[in-house]
Amino acid sequence: MMKENQRKAIRVDLQFIARMIEPGSRLLDVGCGRGALLEYLVNEKQVDGRGIELSTEGVNACVIRGLSVIQGDANTDLKNYPDDAFDYVVLSQTLQAMTAPKEALEQMLRIGKRAIVSFPNFAHWRIRLHLLLKGRMPVSETLPDQWYDTPNIHFCTIKDFTELCREMGITAERAMALSQGADSVQRIDLSPLLSNLMGEQALFLLKK
Repeated sequence: MMKENQRKAIRVDLQFIARMIEPGSRLLDVGCGRGALLEYLVNEKQVDGRGIELSTEGVNACVIRGLSVIQGDANTDLKNYPDDAFDYVVLSQTLQAMTAPKEALEQMLRIGKRAIVSFPNFAHWRIRLHLLLKGRMPVSETLPDQWYDTPNIHFCTIKDFTELCREMGITAERAMALSQGADSVQRIDLSPLLSNLMGEQALFLLKK
């Protein structure tokens, strides 16, 4: 019961990420925020977990939780990690805010055997409809910021990301589209066009 309660306490996409990670793995959580996923994985799956976070507030919250987190900028600091240092490198809901997303993916798969990436899908039908009818950038649960305040600088769709992985020679071991708080979960490889239209968030387990 405790494990189930803790699983429900973390974000929906983080719940799916946690299921992809083997117990006892070495893991780096990039842009780990306040450490919700890292804390869950350390306590419930006994991972050897590390984190890197830009904000002082986030780092302090992680340290209070007893997590091994350093302050750093993932845009520049991933290159300082050695090859194959981790079993998994996680980047959740941050890819679209990276200065150079392609380089970030390259670095993640250099320092980790696998990379797990989640991001909001900017081709979701509600976003398309909002732009069509209102002519303004949407604000929603998955995209809570106004256009002038958003950290998102690279707007990405599921189709864009799958094409980038193909160009880079990256294999998606698992790929899913999440909608309405994971009430709907679709395998992207089975229905890529529908996933690109209906998925609010995307989640990929990647390897070179």
